[in-house]
Amino acid sequence: MEQPGKWLMLAGATIVTLGFVLHFAPWLLNWFGKLPGDIRIETERSKVFIPITSMIVVSIVLSVIINLFRK
Repeated sequence: MEQPGKWLMLAGATIVTLGFVLHFAPWLLNWFGKLPGDIRIETERSKVFIPITSMIVVSIVLSVIINLFRK
């Protein structure tokens, strides 16, 4: 059985790293939501944003990273 502390530390380190990237290098994540296939509907009253393609890319990258660490 794995220790939950290990996963909490990994999650914390990931959140801190993401925070540093968003604060000091926001241009690294400028692509998110601007890929072909991302849906953006803006009317006078509302805005709808559905990042389908961006989430598929994120899902593939995370799957590859997780599979690398499992082996």
